[in-house]
Amino acid sequence: MKLRTFFFVAIISVLVSCSESISNVDAALEKQILYIGNGTEPKDLDPHVVTGVPESHILMALLEGLVIRHPKGLGPLPGVAKNWDISSDGRIYTFNLRESAVWSNGDPVTAFDFVYSWQRMLTPSLGSKYPDMLYDVENAEEFNKGEIEDFSKVGVHALTPKTLQVKLKNPAPYFLGLLAHYTTRPVHRPTIEKFGQIDTIGSLWTRPGNFVGNGPFTLDAWKLNKILIVKKNKLYWNSGKVKLNQIHFFPVDNASREDLMFRSGQLHVTSTVPPEKVEVYFEKYPDLIRADPYYGTYYLRVNIQNAPFNNKLVRKALSLSIDRKEIVTKVTKGGQDPAFSFTPPDPNSYFPPTSLDYDPELAQKFLFDAGYTEGTFPPFEFLYNTSEGHQKFAQALQQMWKKNLNIEMILTNTDWKVYLSRQSIGDYSIARAGWIGDYVDPKTFLDMMVTGRGNNQTGWSNNEYDTYLDLAAQSLSQTERFKNLYKAEEILMDELPIIPIYTYTRIYMLHSDVMGWNPNLLDTHPYQFVYLKR
Repeated sequence: MKLRTFFFVAIISVLVSCSESISNVDAALEKQILYIGNGTEPKDLDPHVVTGVPESHILMALLEGLVIRHPKGLGPLPGVAKNWDISSDGRIYTFNLRESAVWSNGDPVTAFDFVYSWQRMLTPSLGSKYPDMLYDVENAEEFNKGEIEDFSKVGVHALTPKTLQVKLKNPAPYFLGLLAHYTTRPVHRPTIEKFGQIDTIGSLWTRPGNFVGNGPFTLDAWKLNKILIVKKNKLYWNSGKVKLNQIHFFPVDNASREDLMFRSGQLHVTSTVPPEKVEVYFEKYPDLIRADPYYGTYYLRVNIQNAPFNNKLVRKALSLSIDRKEIVTKVTKGGQDPAFSFTPPDPNSYFPPTSLDYDPELAQKFLFDAGYTEGTFPPFEFLYNTSEGHQKFAQALQQMWKKNLNIEMILTNTDWKVYLSRQSIGDYSIARAGWIGDYVDPKTFLDMMVTGRGNNQTGWSNNEYDTYLDLAAQSLSQTERFKNLYKAEEILMDELPIIPIYTYTRIYMLHSDVMGWNPNLLDTHPYQFVYLKR
């Protein structure tokens, strides 16, 4: 009996060993399963609440808006809307929705769904961080700020179940591109109301078995801190063209562990590359490592509500004592460029002010003028989220400020959710931050710092800055609009409630089996165009 048991166990061990020898990547070809390293655990899957990149990757699979992003970064493509008309003055958009567009439970997707969803996003009590995405819409800002209560006065109307009309305050050349962002995508009203009210946050509607979406995939499983799985939505209007059957998102916030998973065949795509391995991998794996242009800026967020950071001279001293060139050449090492403005280089010919520089002597003078002599600046906390890249940057910054200004900075590492929460309630001094454009236009960066905006989170307010943003919105020409945006950014870079560090490149590993994954400024890869082939 013992001998038979031994042989049985031995056979099982061999079978397990053989099965383990087949990597995810090898097994994925036939099954068409894409394995993605997603950086961190998503905070939520509510498109009107979340603000992070990890969440956006998942929502691109689960929900579809009026338009979708082109897989090569070109102009927007039809999504739920099969076509649209724009009035001659650029203010009225009429979208004709697909008759075949349905929710994953079979309900038709209608214009009323968009009216409800945009009303939800703009409802003040929901507390969305992104309501300003729709502020170009007539009376949207007034509704969000509680100045009007009748949503029918907002410029979004269902003319028929399959016809949506949107009226803008002013022409907005970026508006179609903006509509590809996940915050403008619809949610399923009956599901929202089954688990709460229009302004309920954190209800169970975003969990597997409850989530009703209209994207190319549906939510299949979500094991916190382990894996999130989406599967092909057979009811999606274009399901016949979707080749992937599943996508597995892994919340791996340790770059070294993610790198090991990729090299052992567990992932097709990584979220990043360990900084110390970037140069090596360009030589060793030139066909696998990618360094794509990326429309984003890595920066410091400064809480100016509390001393000493409420003093502009202090913020200037901190900025002037940062050697940005050394950071991109010796720390990040991924082809990033030093950032001397908040907005990154723009393909639409917007050229931002570049007044920032590295000048330790002037930094010391500013700190002295602010009332701090040698060694008297109080120690403070620097907040960042778990990531080797963020940690290495934080350590480099800590050394620079110690060397150049003799100030002490205490590093605090938290997980993604805590990191976001502490900033949202103002429980920080200085935090690392990053902003990726929601669409390709400088407005997507500068709007963030308008007084009271949900993603400002610094306590900074400047009436003149806000005025220039308003003037830009009302401008009749791109030249005039850019002039007003430039003046606003000059104020921002003088006040420095945020301190730009570098403009991003998207450094990651991509397996050669992945097809249809094209570099683009916003790093968006609509999964209906992605497939596996060897």
